[in-house]
Amino acid sequence: MKRQKRDKSDRAYTKGYQTGVCGRSKDICPHEEPQLRQAWLNGWREGRIDNWDGKTGVSGVQQLSANARR
Repeated sequence: MKRQKRDKSDRAYTKGYQTGVCGRSKDICPHEEPQLRQAWLNGWREGRIDNWDGKTGVSGVQQLSANARR
């Protein structure tokens, strides 16, 4: 059974979140398209907030899963 690809904006959000949790800069956003860039930056912001709150490692992954369900 083939697996469907996820929505590009969901993928951009997830990658932005992972970048933010690692404490990396938002200046490395790889997207030029405004919608994908905005999704990536939203994920980055959530990731930075979780990083500041100490939610790294397993708790960060759980938080990402919770954010994806919204």
